[in-house]
Amino acid sequence: MGKQEIVGRLEEAGHRKIKFAVCDIDGILRSKILLIEKFIEISRKSTGFCDVVFGWDSNDACYDNVEMTGWHTGYPDKKAHLDFTTFRHVPWDNDIPYFLGDFENESDVPACPRSLLKKIRQQAAQIGFKAVFAQEFEWFNFIGTPSEVDASGYRNLQPLTPGMFGYSQLRPNLHKAYFNDLFDLLYQFDIPLESLHTETGPGVYEAAIRYDEVLAAADKATLFKTAVKEIAYQHGIMASFMAKWNEELPGCSGHLHQSLWNPDQTENLFYSGDPQKPMSAIMESYLAGILHCLPWVLPLYAPTINSYKRLRDGAWAPTTVTWGYDNRTTAVRVLNGDPKATRLEMRVAGSDTNPYLAMAASLASGLYGIKNELKLDSPAIVGNAYTNSTATKLPSNLWQATQQMAQSEVANEILGEAFVQHFAKTREWEWRQFGKAVTDWELKRYFEII
Repeated sequence: MGKQEIVGRLEEAGHRKIKFAVCDIDGILRSKILLIEKFIEISRKSTGFCDVVFGWDSNDACYDNVEMTGWHTGYPDKKAHLDFTTFRHVPWDNDIPYFLGDFENESDVPACPRSLLKKIRQQAAQIGFKAVFAQEFEWFNFIGTPSEVDASGYRNLQPLTPGMFGYSQLRPNLHKAYFNDLFDLLYQFDIPLESLHTETGPGVYEAAIRYDEVLAAADKATLFKTAVKEIAYQHGIMASFMAKWNEELPGCSGHLHQSLWNPDQTENLFYSGDPQKPMSAIMESYLAGILHCLPWVLPLYAPTINSYKRLRDGAWAPTTVTWGYDNRTTAVRVLNGDPKATRLEMRVAGSDTNPYLAMAASLASGLYGIKNELKLDSPAIVGNAYTNSTATKLPSNLWQATQQMAQSEVANEILGEAFVQHFAKTREWEWRQFGKAVTDWELKRYFEII
């Protein structure tokens, strides 16, 4: 439906309000409820949205080190617009009409994740590619409300179900109303899932979102995380997309599946059609680009302090710049042999990613490889990549990764200097906040004995 048709239908249906949201630098949706008359007014132009959403962290603490906005600018409104292609209804909230938005002027708001992805998507389109992506998520579910969990100090958390039980037929039946609501309500919310199942670990679910062109895929992935949390609330459950909540348990991934197609999406350009050469030249250069750029854009796949607790040898997450055919120990897994399904799976990304930024990093890296006609400079890993001593190791913490990114000519070229400068400053802020914190580990280790 076009803009005017949508507006007309909402008026005819008697809706008195709509909800719209923009995505901040951490992938958190910041939203407003608008009176229908206000919505109609801004549908013809744009609306103001305070740019503090790019001037504070995930806990609403204002950055003291960024230039784009702050006390020095007065935190003004910037022009945001609703994207009417994102229109849907929220089935668990009285079918309220819902829209995503972003910021119009990239030079004014270089930190807008959705705008960055749109820019890179346009670069792909200009050279004849349609990028098709899908993200899959693992997350832990816990019994309790936010108030109850906060009151406990985030200790003695009760997972939704006990035991490991990956791919279990039994465990979903313990909370089948929640499990079924996830699949059915997300479908009604225009986020169709290809699959939903338990993953190994107490109370862990995994969902694979149906693929789409890259911007729509990122919209769905971003909405998915918030939607799951809201649906969980309806059942007295808290859903956590933290990358690694418990040292003894596996972390939570946010793998990115991706391929390039011709403009009308009738031909998968990654598919070679040659059994002796399983990757097309385009796919090989795209893969080489992802691997080449990976150390320089890692914070977009692993954006938090906690992200790097997941990236450990033997923990179902990659630690090296490696690739392999259907190999789940490498950074990139190559899946080929079928014209429709030939694709790459970027396995570094965790469930704590901002989907717009993670997909922007992958697509920009792949296009860099194609533009520069890069070739793979290392063979496919056969067997266990964790034991490969010759592969380049990924940075082991957020500070190291951020410094590499900030100083990288590659990152600044493919993502833009203004974005990299702002994003790096936000990650440096995150590292400083962590550096001030006194952790449970320190108390247990030093309180008495030192």
